[in-house]
Amino acid sequence: MSNGMRVDLSALDEVIRKLNGLLSDMDKANTKAKYETDIPSTAFGSMKFLESNELHSAHQEQKTRIEKMIKDLHGLIDDFGTSTSKVRDKYSNQEQANAQGVSAAPGKGAIN
Repeated sequence: MSNGMRVDLSALDEVIRKLNGLLSDMDKANTKAKYETDIPSTAFGSMKFLESNELHSAHQEQKTRIEKMIKDLHGLIDDFGTSTSKVRDKYSNQEQANAQGVSAAPGKGAIN
């Protein structure tokens, strides 16, 4: 950059790669929460066990809350990854512009 600072684009690439991996893991967690945690009402007992319906309802409410938390977290990670990609692209474009400015004026630094 013109002020002598350099940005390690490979570090930003690594952050983006890790965020994408985390999004993949969140997709797996969402699938698991949505499809692999369903418990039928009969698993909580029969009509003789009066609290069985309350237990099933409580389970369904928690399941829904967990699914929403995973969805919200996925959105947050996705937003952060998108922002990080945009920042990385801006730094990369600025470095290319600086390099072109320096090569266009041999012996002189680019003025920005």
